[in-house]
Amino acid sequence: MNETYSALAAFAQTGGLIYFMILFGIVLAYALWPTNRKKFDDAAQIPFRED
Repeated sequence: MNETYSALAAFAQTGGLIYFMILFGIVLAYALWPTNRKKFDDAAQIPFRED
């Protein structure tokens, strides 16, 4: 029983790490994608606009 728990815990930790690394890569690629630059620059200027 203890070996089963250890194996399952190790698999969950490795799977979680891989999942979050892939998710981080996708978010980073989205944020740095050249076609999104205008959208992000426009959003960055919202606080400085006069109503």
